Amino acid sequence: MTLRRLVLLLPCLLAVAAIVPRPVAAQGVVADLSDHLIAITTAFSGTDVLLFGALDEAGTDVAVVVRGPETDEIVRHKTRVGPIWLNTGEMTFAKAPSYYAVASSKPLEELADPGELRRHGIGTHNLGFERMASPRASPGEVRPFVDALIRNKQREALYTSHAVPIRFIGPRLFRTTLSFPANVRPGQYEVQVFEVRDRAVVSAQHNALLVSKIGVEADIYDAAHRHPALYGLASVVLAIVAGWAASVMFKK
Repeated sequence: MTLRRLVLLLPCLLAVAAIVPRPVAAQGVVADLSDHLIAITTAFSGTDVLLFGALDEAGTDVAVVVRGPETDEIVRHKTRVGPIWLNTGEMTFAKAPSYYAVASSKPLEELADPGELRRHGIGTHNLGFERMASPRASPGEVRPFVDALIRNKQREALYTSHAVPIRFIGPRLFRTTLSFPANVRPGQYEVQVFEVRDRAVVSAQHNALLVSKIGVEADIYDAAHRHPALYGLASVVLAIVAGWAASVMFKK
């Protein structure tokens, strides 16, 4: 082969080398879900999803974080003025997870360093809530509103108050149960599984989980969002008819 031909073929050889599959490094953690779809029907009262997986090496720890669709959350501070309570302050947080759950093989303070937990958002108090445009406030002024947001979500069972335990079955296999309440928001959920060694995250895997309304529940939900005026009018008419029917029945 002449030098000239080699120079002409070099770009083609480089292009082929770029697309040839390369050996993939062994992944430290592999996990999956028992269900990738949570169907919300009229009888839906919450459900549990099993997460299970395996590690390449024994002796490491595992943490799991589940995040729901992001929403804007308004947190108001109320102060009692005489006999009534008034809103005396508020903050709006953008892109806050509507659902958040964390599971771990040991308590979070023993699992990893605080900076590592914050970096990966492991634990409710390590979530980076983003404030929307508003007057400047110091961290000391923002923290009470963040704590109130977390408390409100925990009261609705949408945020876990503590890390759910991850159980090991043998040295490398693990499992845990994720609970979703009846008021869980439809949408795409992200499930992150972290392998932790020497108090640092060494590998991670991402899974997707879909929460969706189906059947009559889905039809009502779509109608309420696509035609809110007609949906509101239909609700009022239905309430009037139901009230009239009840009054007729009790008269008899």
